[in-house]
This record gives sequence, C-alpha cells and structure tokens, in this order.
Amino acid sequence: MSLINSEFPLILASGSRYRASLLARLGLPFMAMPSDADESRQPGETPLQLAERLALAKARVLSRQHPERWVLGSDQVAALGDTVLGKPGNRERAIAQLQAQAGNTVSFITAVTLLHEASGRVLRHVDHTRVRFRQLSDAEIERYLDAEPAYDCAGSFKSEGLGISLVEAIDSEDATGLVGLPLIAVRRMLAEAGCALP
Repeated sequence: MSLINSEFPLILASGSRYRASLLARLGLPFMAMPSDADESRQPGETPLQLAERLALAKARVLSRQHPERWVLGSDQVAALGDTVLGKPGNRERAIAQLQAQAGNTVSFITAVTLLHEASGRVLRHVDHTRVRFRQLSDAEIERYLDAEPAYDCAGSFKSEGLGISLVEAIDSEDATGLVGLPLIAVRRMLAEAGCALP
C-alpha cells in the first residue's frame, strides 16, 4: 500500500483504514495520506453539498502538495432528513444516533473526487445509498455496541459487519459506497484518468 506506481502515481487522501482496505481491492499500488482539510459544515449547506465539498477539499490539500500525482478524495455524510449524523466518537452519541435511526431511513451520501493538479483535471462522482433501519430496542442497541463499537463510523454501524443485523433493507447501486468508497465509480474514474484496470 505504500508503493507508488510510477506510471499512475495515486494518493488516497484519507487516513481511513476502511477506505484504504477498499481501494486495495482494485490491486493498484497507492499511498494513503491523511488530509487536514477543514471538515466543518458551512451554514445552510445540505448533506449533499457537504459531502461533495469535503471530497474535493481533501483531494485538493494533497494535490497542491503533489501536483504531478493523481489524488483521490472521498467523504461520506449520513443524513436523517436534513440532520447530519457524523462519527459518534463515543458510546453515548452512538446510542443516540441508533435510537434516532430506528424505524427510519438514513441516506448515506459518498462523494468522490479524483484530482490532478498539474493538468487541472477533476473527476467527480456521488454515490447515494438508502438504509432502512428496523425498529430497535435499547437493549438491542446496547448489545450491538457491546459487540461492535462502531464509534468511528457515520451512523454508528458497520454494514460489512454485525451492523447488517440492524437494518431491514439497503438500496444501493454499489455496496462499497456504504462502507466509504464506491469502487464501481472509482474504477470508472481511474480508467477515465488513464489507469488500466480489469
């Protein structure tokens, strides 16, 4: 993962182990570097606008430092209506998020930007996934967080793990988008940028 392909020097603008693990599935050498872009929500910004702006901002920070390399930025926003559900960070907030999501549908918006500063090329995509949570008792929420404390995940659950037991249905064109990096779109963007993948 720390190797860089001289013909396609890709940087993943993220410190997320989930995104790095997903990108590694494509078999393309890359370097993962955290981006220090400001992730604060701006006044009046919709969840979609927030995700798109942050994906671009994360890529731009590192692209300016490495203008000859392609930089892939991504951001995911979970939204219950207009309420943005960030990473809870602790058990108390995770419980509150899961209680709010119980019986409701949450939109997971994952924006991706592939940027090459030197050429000025920018490729963008947004993946929309809708997750319908089943009714959850407080005891079920507590048991889930005991088994899988998803405090570093937007929406406080991991669909790729035990979190799948919390939902009734997932509506998505790309299951990897819900985990944090929609690989179907990323492959298409990389191909458009000149990287040959199967």
